[in-house]
Amino acid sequence: MTQLTCLWTVDRSLAPAPSAIPLPGSVDVAVIGSGYTGLHAACALADAGASVAVLDAHEIGWGASSRNGGMLNPGLKLAAPELFHRYGPQRGRRFWDWSLAAIDFVESFVHQHTIDCAFSRPGQVVLAYKPRHLPALRAEVAWHAQHLDDHTPTLVGPAELHQEIGTTAYYGGIIDPRAAALQPAHYGWGIARAAAAKGVILSSNTSVMQLRRHGQGFVLHTSQGDLTVSQVLLATNGYTKNIVRVAHRSVFAGGSYIIATEPLAADLQRTVSPRGRMFYDSKHFLNYFRLTPDGRMLFGGRHNLSADLDLHHSAAELRKRMVEVFPQLADVPIAYSWTGKLGLTFDLMPHAGRIPDGPAQGAFFALGYGGHGVAVASYLGHNMGKLMAAQPSDNPFLDIPTPRYFFTPYARLYLPLVSAWFRLLDRVS
Repeated sequence: MTQLTCLWTVDRSLAPAPSAIPLPGSVDVAVIGSGYTGLHAACALADAGASVAVLDAHEIGWGASSRNGGMLNPGLKLAAPELFHRYGPQRGRRFWDWSLAAIDFVESFVHQHTIDCAFSRPGQVVLAYKPRHLPALRAEVAWHAQHLDDHTPTLVGPAELHQEIGTTAYYGGIIDPRAAALQPAHYGWGIARAAAAKGVILSSNTSVMQLRRHGQGFVLHTSQGDLTVSQVLLATNGYTKNIVRVAHRSVFAGGSYIIATEPLAADLQRTVSPRGRMFYDSKHFLNYFRLTPDGRMLFGGRHNLSADLDLHHSAAELRKRMVEVFPQLADVPIAYSWTGKLGLTFDLMPHAGRIPDGPAQGAFFALGYGGHGVAVASYLGHNMGKLMAAQPSDNPFLDIPTPRYFFTPYARLYLPLVSAWFRLLDRVS
C-alpha cells in the first residue's frame, strides 16, 4: 500500500532536536525558514560571531528542502544560452560558473561536517523527449563548447543511449558528469546539526505573525513571543506568505510530485540505470528520476502547477508515465507518494537582496530556485549570511531586478491557465 509520506523523512534517526532553550527576547539575526537557504545563512552568520535564531512554523527542514529529488544540477532554471542572451556574456558566464561552484560548495560542506547523506557525483542525462528535441540538445552542447569553452557536456545519440538508461522511450541526451546526488532530508538535518553546534537557536513550530521595523532593527511577533533583532533574513521560498507582502509579490508556489517504488532487485537496477545516473527530460512539464541509495526508483514531475493535488491521483499519473518509460517496472509496487512546494519567479531566476519598502523595509531575502534549489539555495544562503555579516560574498543575484506583481499571491487563478499552456507546448513542440 502506498504511503502518503516522504521517503526521505521516514527514518528520523538523524533529525536534529530543536534547541532546548526557549526563544530569547533578542538575538543579532533572525532567519525565517529552516531550509537550505536559512540554515546555511545561519552557519555563516554564526561563524562570523553573530547570535542567530532560525524560526520555522513546522519542524526544522520541514519544507521542500527535505522533499525534493536530491539532485544537484549544473546551471540554473534558465539554460546558459538564455542567460547569455538576457544578461550578456560576462554576467551570463558568471551565473553559469556560480552554479558549478554551488555544487562544489555542497560537496565541501558535507565532507567538512561529516554529514551522512549519501553524497555522490553520478552525473546526469538530459533526455530528448521527442526526436525533434535532439537537434536542440546537440546545439546546446556545441554552444557550451564555443561560448564557455566547456567540453564536459557530451551528446549521446539514440544508438548509444542504452548504455545510460534501460528504455527506448527517449531519443538521445546530454551527459554531464558534474551533477551530484544526495539524500535531501539527511543533508538538511546535517546542516541544522552543524548550525546548532555553532550556537544557532533552532526554534521549530514557531510561527511569525508579524515582522516590522523597530528602531534600527526589527521586532518579530511570533507564536513563542516577541523577538527583537538587528537583521532578518526571509528564507521561506515556496512557502512565502503575506507576512512580507512585497516578497510574496515576487514568488509563487508550484507543486512538484514524487513517487518511490519498493527497492528493486540488483539486476533490475542495473537494467534501468546502468551507470547510476540521474535523469530529466526535455518536456516543459518535465519528469526527473533516479535510483535512491537503497535501490528504489524515484520518479518525479508534474502535469499541473498546483501545489495541492491529491497524492493518490498524482501517484497514479506519475506511475503511468514511469511505466511508459520503464515497462519493466510495471509490476513493482509504489511505496511512497509525496509533494513539496517550489518557489517560482516570473523570470525563472533566483532573487536576493533587501525588502525595498513596507513594514519590513531593509530585511534581507533569498528565494525563487525553480526546482534547482539543492545546490543553489545552499550556496546562496551561505553567501547571504556572509553578506549580512559584512564579509566578502559571491552573490550575482543582487544586481538583477526582482519582478513583483500585485496578482502574484492569487496563483490559484492563473496557474491553471499556465498549466494548460505548458501542456499544449508539450504536445506541439
